[in-house]
Amino acid sequence: MESTPPPQKSKMEELLEGADQPIVPKVGEVVDAIVISVSSSEVHLDIDGLTTGVVRGREVIDESGIYSNLKLDDQVQATVLDIENENGEMELSFRQAGHQKAWDDLIKLQKEGEVIAVPVTDANKGGLMVLVGRIEGFLPVSQLTVEHYPRVDGGDKSRILELLGQFIGQDLKVKVLDVDEKDSKLIVSEKAAWEEKQQKIISNYKVGDIIEGEITGVVDFGAFIEFGNNLEGLVHISELAWQRIDNPKDYVKVGDKVKAKIISIDRSRISLSIKALLEDPWKKASERYKEGQIVKGKVLKVNPFGVFIELDQEIHGLAHISELSDQRVNDPTDIVKIGASYDFKILTIEPEHHRLGLSMKSAKEGTHKVEKKESAKQESDQEEKSEK
Repeated sequence: MESTPPPQKSKMEELLEGADQPIVPKVGEVVDAIVISVSSSEVHLDIDGLTTGVVRGREVIDESGIYSNLKLDDQVQATVLDIENENGEMELSFRQAGHQKAWDDLIKLQKEGEVIAVPVTDANKGGLMVLVGRIEGFLPVSQLTVEHYPRVDGGDKSRILELLGQFIGQDLKVKVLDVDEKDSKLIVSEKAAWEEKQQKIISNYKVGDIIEGEITGVVDFGAFIEFGNNLEGLVHISELAWQRIDNPKDYVKVGDKVKAKIISIDRSRISLSIKALLEDPWKKASERYKEGQIVKGKVLKVNPFGVFIELDQEIHGLAHISELSDQRVNDPTDIVKIGASYDFKILTIEPEHHRLGLSMKSAKEGTHKVEKKESAKQESDQEEKSEK
């Protein structure tokens, strides 16, 4: 009876039975290797003289990009996928090793705060998609520089997207803000990179300085002024004028040359005030207006709690809804109309707080009293004439 020959041992089994047993890598470990052949679809490696390995298919492409142009004798690192494949070679991956290195490099960029140039690949309503190496990142609209920030009236999202789309194909200089490999999240900031450059220029200014510049943008919450060496500051709507302003466009427009005072500097954020350079009209309000005085005022705005009244171009007051009529008022527009003028009585005046309280119903009461006195006087005169 013929004996059955023992099964042929694999190369790896032969290595493991050797006298000086080498340390064989485990699946998932990263190994050092040397390139011994390169083709378009696979790369063969020598693993420390222990065995040969192969990187093939999608495992050849790595996110770090460092193995894009390999040649013979290049030293590389690869992740072990299988100790031995169908050809007796160790199955390896550049993709996994490259993925880890790519994210490690991003963490390093974040820690060191290095400014890098990245290409913009796409845009959406929230910001821009960019590539950092081979990893896709996101540049939010809020992290764009003042130069690139899309200023759109009313926040029209389609118009914002149109403006952001102009950056596709361009390179922008950014800093890495947030890296989260687990969630594959990468956030970058153009503003942070710009701030570093601008700090030296901004250091030439201090709070209290008066600047001259040009209005470069008008939005719902204020106006932007460009001044100095490409610096830009924001005049909040409350700092445009002493009087109440509902729409900044009613007060300033793009291209206007203006002066403003620096009231705050927070890193690259510069806050400006135009009204700080104007005399506070409320300081002399008590000279023109007195409590109890009946004045003519124009309705500027209606709110559920009352109406804002313009006494003159600089002084505005408030008539609470309870002061519009002796009867219960549910809607102020049942009593007054925007743009129309009415008589009001000044109830309170507080120049230091820029407040002036008005009453329409008290003004009517005062008018009625005057009419009654006048009527009584006329009756008295008539009685005197009849007696004569």
